[in-house]
Amino acid sequence: MQLAAQSDAYSEILSALYSEHDSGSKQPSEYALRECFTKMLTVPDQGPIYIVFDALDECPNSTGTPSARQDALSLVKWLSELPSSRLSVCVSSRPEADIEAILQPLAYHTVSLHLESGQKSDIANYIEWFVNSDPSTQKWREEDKVYVVKKLSERADGM
Repeated sequence: MQLAAQSDAYSEILSALYSEHDSGSKQPSEYALRECFTKMLTVPDQGPIYIVFDALDECPNSTGTPSARQDALSLVKWLSELPSSRLSVCVSSRPEADIEAILQPLAYHTVSLHLESGQKSDIANYIEWFVNSDPSTQKWREEDKVYVVKKLSERADGM
């Protein structure tokens, strides 16, 4: 929807895909969706396209074949291999082995916030604010609030 709103040309490409699939009553294949996106990248005189995958580590990594996370990682890899200077892909995730194994070779630039003290203090500040402002915690003893803030902050693991 965001791409269609940005460009009449993109909107026409997406409308054609919609029409080709009985006005949306049939699900397009992954191949059809990728072809549609590839067409968008070839439209001249268009601005940059930014795609953001936020919290990829929260994508289910079930035992299904392939898992939703594997599908998402495959899509990221495919996007990174497209020959377009107009496409930028940003991925955020906790450092998990399966994700790092795929993304590390693809990364143009990486930023790790996992062990940054600023992130840890932001998390601790948020937890403290929540514990002190939530109506359900108002009856707690002060030492219990301090204990909860301390333990949750220690075990937040960047989240």
